[in-house]
Amino acid sequence: MLAMSDINCIKKLRNEKGLSISEIQRTMKINWRTAKKYADEDQIPQEKLFKKKGMMYEEKWGEIVSDWLFEDSKLKKKSRRTKKQMFEELKDLGFQGSYRTVCYFISEWKNTHQEEKDNGYERLEHPPGEAQVDFGVMEAVQDGEIVDIHALVMSFPNSNAGYSVPLPSENQECFLYGLNILFKQVGGVPKRIRIDNLTPAVKKTRTKIEEAQLTDEFIQFQNYYGFDVQVCNPRSGHEKGNVENKVGYVRYNFFTSAPIMESYESLTDQLFHRLEADRNRIHYSKNVRIEDLWQEEKKYLLALPEKPYPVFKEEFVKVNKYNEIKVDQSLIHVPKGANYNQLQMILTWDQLKIVSPNGEILLDDYRPYMKKRKALPWLSIIKTWIQKPRVVEYSRYTKYLPGRVKEFLLVDNLIIRRKRLNGLANLLVTHDMKGINENFYELIAEEKLPGENDPYEVDWIKYDSLAPIEEVANETKY
Repeated sequence: MLAMSDINCIKKLRNEKGLSISEIQRTMKINWRTAKKYADEDQIPQEKLFKKKGMMYEEKWGEIVSDWLFEDSKLKKKSRRTKKQMFEELKDLGFQGSYRTVCYFISEWKNTHQEEKDNGYERLEHPPGEAQVDFGVMEAVQDGEIVDIHALVMSFPNSNAGYSVPLPSENQECFLYGLNILFKQVGGVPKRIRIDNLTPAVKKTRTKIEEAQLTDEFIQFQNYYGFDVQVCNPRSGHEKGNVENKVGYVRYNFFTSAPIMESYESLTDQLFHRLEADRNRIHYSKNVRIEDLWQEEKKYLLALPEKPYPVFKEEFVKVNKYNEIKVDQSLIHVPKGANYNQLQMILTWDQLKIVSPNGEILLDDYRPYMKKRKALPWLSIIKTWIQKPRVVEYSRYTKYLPGRVKEFLLVDNLIIRRKRLNGLANLLVTHDMKGINENFYELIAEEKLPGENDPYEVDWIKYDSLAPIEEVANETKY
């Protein structure tokens, strides 16, 4: 192809000087056909599509290998197929090409896709497969008492999908156990997780001259699952604004009225199904269902290992002169602990185990915070109900009443209801709600509340005989 200056000269010789094609050929010393082409034809730029040739591009083999490479990119390096393995599998499918042909294609695919991924991540504000994690403190009710719930929330800003698992604390065992549960719920592992300076994960915060330092236990957990970690700057919650908003969303939509919790596992299932249903709403800016966006984003997750990471902590402890050790800011009595100079303590998210040097289990129990409860302010609540007895059946606290007390109060006659509320308030001065439920018959009789001649009175013996066995058994727990 001639230079543009030569083409321009040919045009001038032809159009302005009026030279023939042969004269232009002799003057420019070029081929006659070339002189004819640039003298009389319009030089209009045209798109040129360079289509790659070869069996890897013109037949199905390139598409097959691309699918394999994309699939393997979600796995750890040791689990990916080698070039040799891919070549052997292609031969089983009828591939007639050489091993070198496959190697060239794989190298080219990796180079082009790596560049796409890096450039795309720089342009995207929230890349698919990236998650943010944070804790939020909420309340639930178990056995008629308030339990502080530390909800670990994971959000995916690209699709705005969210997951949450309730935990009793924010220590390292709970944090790693919670991530295990979240990975299982999600069905994969995020490529990158953004966190703030959580103590279970960060032992030294970021400074102007030094990056944040992660704890050894969290690094080992991270290496097992293969995700990257991005730690926010101190006091910079806006850097993980999506999960901050998601924590508030979970609190105000699912914990405004404290849910009744049988166990942490049951509340985990409850939250999972409610958040799953919540993804059917429309994304706030993309005008597409969150569930549809999430199904597309899930393709970018890393694959889960065959087994979850085992989360526990081992320490060596000594008992004091009272056979006690300190766990979670509480003193725990260890039977026969003074017989040994040193004991092994194994901690999981919910349990502790004390083992002697001989392998004897001296203590196997729940961690102290698993039994930590706060009583509902029943006396204050009952006094409010006395003023407006009609509100009892609609109150947010009614569902937390023990079964017998609840049936006792929910009579249709408001005059009798008020009398019973007054009697219950008097009992609450010297008893708690559990004690009243356990000794219900005796205490109600002592208070001389509406008796047998009362047409609205409940026959409690018949009530208990009609109640399911499991329900009666649960009543004794209060």
